[in-house]
Amino acid sequence: MNNFSKRLIFGILYVLLIVLATTISIYIFYSLFFIFMIFTIYEFQKMTSLNSKIPYLFSTSIFIGSLLLHTSNLILGKFFLLLSVLIVFSSFLTSLFNEKIKAVDFVGKIILTIVYTVLPFFLLIELPFIGNTFSPKIILGIFILVWTSDTFAYLIGRKFGKTKLFERISPKKTIEGFIGGVVFTLIAAYILSIYFIDTTLLEWLIISILISVFGVAGDLIESMFKRQAKVKDSSNLIPGHGGFLDRLDSIIFALPFIFTFIYITKNLNLL
Repeated sequence: MNNFSKRLIFGILYVLLIVLATTISIYIFYSLFFIFMIFTIYEFQKMTSLNSKIPYLFSTSIFIGSLLLHTSNLILGKFFLLLSVLIVFSSFLTSLFNEKIKAVDFVGKIILTIVYTVLPFFLLIELPFIGNTFSPKIILGIFILVWTSDTFAYLIGRKFGKTKLFERISPKKTIEGFIGGVVFTLIAAYILSIYFIDTTLLEWLIISILISVFGVAGDLIESMFKRQAKVKDSSNLIPGHGGFLDRLDSIIFALPFIFTFIYITKNLNLL
């Protein structure tokens, strides 16, 4: 089986798993993203040369707590937690302009792993409960927007791309591809607003912009981690696609910003 066939088969399987997890059962939803998170922690620890069970224990505890308590209003309602996550993720953006990520000690790597991999998944499983009922369509919609952004940024960049976006880290990304991704993601957001009516058109449009901007930033930051680790892919666990972190880097980085936007608008009735 050639690489294209592997990529196609496992790409379809990946999409089907996301659709099933967001349409059938809360337990399938939790189970799938728990598995994704564990593999992502494993890959990130491997890239950063960290060998610790603490991120696994911490992530398992918060997943169980969330499943039992649905703690979005109890924990994430404390704005300082969201603010802290946003500050840390914003600091990742500044690292794009450095030659490399600064070395951190053992404890620092544990904290980095928890913030970079565990907390975004926690936000992901809490996001459907912001309205106090389980509404996982918002997660499916976010994935659809990410897939749209990635696909059309690649296609348009390959066809029309000339101006490099961030050549030092990702030589293939272009400004033309980025703009194309933004345009088609906005179109996808409009279509989603017709079928996923729990979220308004304006909210979908803003979410699409957040995904377009911070999703690309997440891809660049993961590329930076890989370059420092001197690896092409985060792993080879998904044939034809690399690793789980390779597939989820855009979601991971965009989620704190998306969650903050949705949480504020839903609780303060701004939109």
